[in-house]
Amino acid sequence: MNLFFEESGDFKVGAVLQQQGEAYQVEMPSGKRTKVKSKDVLLQFDKPNPADLLEQAKAIAAEVDLDFLWEVAGQEEFGFAELGAEYFGHQPLPAEAAGLVLALHNAPIFFYKKGRGRYKAAPEQSLRAAQAGIERKKQQAIVQAAWVDELKAGKLPEALAPIVQQLLFKPDKNSIEYKALETAADELQTTAPRLMLRTGGIASAKDLHMSRFLFENFPRGAGFPQVAVPPAPAGLPLAKVQAFSIDDVTTTEIDDALSVEHLDNGMVRVGIHIAAPGLGIKPDDALDKIARARMSTVYMPGDKITMLPDEVVDAYTLAEGKDCPALSLYATLNTADWTVVSTETRAERVPIKSNLRHNDLDDVVNEQTLESGEGDYPHKAELGLLWKWALKLEAGRMQKREAFGLKPEQANRVDFNFYVDDDVVSIVRRKRGAPLDKIVAELMIFANSTWGKLLHDSGVPGIYRSQGAGSGAGWNAKMQVRMVTHAAPHQGLGVDQYAWSTSPLRRYTDLVNQWQILACAGHGVTAPLVAPFKPRDATLFSIVSAFDAAYSAYNDFQQVMERYWCLRWLGQEQAKVVDAVVLKDEVLRLVEIPLIIRLPGMPQVARGAQVKMDIIGWDEVDLSLEARMLEVSGVASEADLPVDEEEDSGQAAAEEAVEAEGAVAVVEPSAAAVEPAPEA
Repeated sequence: MNLFFEESGDFKVGAVLQQQGEAYQVEMPSGKRTKVKSKDVLLQFDKPNPADLLEQAKAIAAEVDLDFLWEVAGQEEFGFAELGAEYFGHQPLPAEAAGLVLALHNAPIFFYKKGRGRYKAAPEQSLRAAQAGIERKKQQAIVQAAWVDELKAGKLPEALAPIVQQLLFKPDKNSIEYKALETAADELQTTAPRLMLRTGGIASAKDLHMSRFLFENFPRGAGFPQVAVPPAPAGLPLAKVQAFSIDDVTTTEIDDALSVEHLDNGMVRVGIHIAAPGLGIKPDDALDKIARARMSTVYMPGDKITMLPDEVVDAYTLAEGKDCPALSLYATLNTADWTVVSTETRAERVPIKSNLRHNDLDDVVNEQTLESGEGDYPHKAELGLLWKWALKLEAGRMQKREAFGLKPEQANRVDFNFYVDDDVVSIVRRKRGAPLDKIVAELMIFANSTWGKLLHDSGVPGIYRSQGAGSGAGWNAKMQVRMVTHAAPHQGLGVDQYAWSTSPLRRYTDLVNQWQILACAGHGVTAPLVAPFKPRDATLFSIVSAFDAAYSAYNDFQQVMERYWCLRWLGQEQAKVVDAVVLKDEVLRLVEIPLIIRLPGMPQVARGAQVKMDIIGWDEVDLSLEARMLEVSGVASEADLPVDEEEDSGQAAAEEAVEAEGAVAVVEPSAAAVEPAPEA
C-alpha cells in the first residue's frame, strides 16, 4: 500500500512499511523513512508506484482549468474527492485526485484552505480583486524590466526623473522605481548614486552631496517665502562715531563693526557695534519662525544658505556708507594699563564709514607694521590702538586659562580660506591669530562675555557656551563645549561666561540673546519682566536643543563640501606628489590644503613628521583618496605641526572666535573623522 500525504505544508508520497495504530512507517522514493499520522494521509493507493503518481499528479495539476474548477466548486466548503467527481465526471483515479489536491493548494486566490483536503471557493469579488492585483504586478514587472534596460543603457527613465532624490536618500524599497534602480545598479556592479550620475539624474558629485543635505535639512527647499522687511524703531539716536568692519571679501552678512573715540579726560572709548535685526524681528513673528526653522546660516566653499532672506540681511547688515541699526557695547579704557573703566550698552544708529576686507589688508597689517607704525592703510590709528587692547585682552584670558588649570593656547597654526569661482577653487593658507583676526576675535569674545555678565546680573536668561567641569570627566571635562541657559565658565576661552551675541544675522542663538540684551539695556531692573524669555522657559531649552542639532548637521555638511573641494583642487592642480604632515598613527593632513586622510599600513612615522605622498587616485562621490607614502622628507614647520589634543583648548577659542565667512579652522580629527562619507 502507498500513501499520498501532507507534511509541513508539502505533499509527499511513500510506500507503507508498517502500520502501528494511527501511524504508518513510510519509505519515500528517496529512501528516507518517516512516520506519518493517519490524519495527514489524503490518499491510499496501490498503483502506480509513489514516484510515478507524484509526477502524474503534477502534470494533471498543471492542466487543471482553475476558472472552470472555481465555477464547479460552488460556494460551500468541500472535500477534494467530492469536487474531483464533478470535475472529472467520474470517481478520480489516484493520480487525478492527487493532481486536484495540488491544483487546489497552489491556487490560493481561487480556493481557501479550510482543513486537510478541504477547501472553499473564494468569493467572486475577492477573486477578481486578486486577479487584478496579479495582472497589475505582471504589468509592473514589464515596466520595471524596461526601466532596468534604460538605466543600463545610460538613460534615465522619464518616470524616475521627478523622484531621483527620493530614490537616493529616502526610498520606498517596495516601489518598482527603487527596485528597477537597485536591479540595474547590481547588474552593472555599481551603486545607485553612481548610476544616477551616469544617467544624468544627478549632474555631478557636488550636486549629489548638496542634494543629500538639502533633502535632509531643507525638504521644502532653501528659498524664502515673501515676507515684509520689518523696519527698525523710529527715533533711534545716531551715534557720534565713524565705525568700520573687518571681514573676508566674500562676507555679506556683516554683523560687527568697531569704533574708537578719544575722550576729553584722556581715556578712550571703544565701540563694538553689532547689527540689530532684533530691533525689527519680534519673537513668534513670520521672520522669527523662518530663522528658528533654520537656526543658522549654512556655509560651504563658494556658497551659503542664509538664515534670513537677502532683503532682511540687506536692511540690517552694517554696510559701508549707511547709518545702520545696531546694538552697541561701549568700553571706556584707561590706556595707561588698558583697564576697562566702564561699559555701556545701547541701541542706536551707527554710521559705518568703511567695510575693510582681509584680502586687501592682510599683507600690510601685521605685527611689525603695527609696532613700528609703518605703512598706510585705512583706520591705521584705530587699528593700532585696538591691536594693543586686543593683546591685553588675550593676556588676561591666558591668565584666566591658567587659573582654570589649562595651558596656553597653541595659536601659531594655519587656517584655510576657500574661494570658488565658476567651479574653480582656490584654497588660501592663513596664519591663525593674524592681527586683524586677533582684533576682531578678542573684541567679540569681550562683547560676548560682557553681555553674558549683563544678562546674568540682570536676572535674565540667555544662551551660553560653557566649557569646563560638569561637561564630562577628566580631560574631556575641559575639552567638551556645551550650551546652557545660565552663566557658566568657558575654560577654553578663559572667560567667566560666554553668550553668543555678535552674529545675530547668521545665528539664531545670537538673535535670541540680542532680544534679551535689548531688554536689559532698555529696562534695567525690570528687564526680567519684559524680556521675551523668562527663567526656566521651556521654549529657550527647546531652542538650545534644536540649535545644537542643526549646527552640528551644518558643520558636518561644511566639512563634506570642504573635503569635496580639496579633492577637486588635487585634480585642478594635477597634483601627483604632495607633502603631508603626520597627525597620529595612520592619519595625515596635506600641507597645502586641509585634506585629512587615513593611510592604512603606512610605516610607523613620528607624529609631526613631514612626508611625501604619491597620489594614486580619488573619488568625489565617496570622498576617498588613495595614496602611498614615498619618503619622510623632514619635520613639519611649526605652523603645520599637529595640535596637542590634550592641551589645545585654545583650538576651541579659535573656533569660537572665527567670524569671517569661508574660513575653516583645522581641527585634528578622531579616527572616525577621516573616514569617507557613507553612500546613500
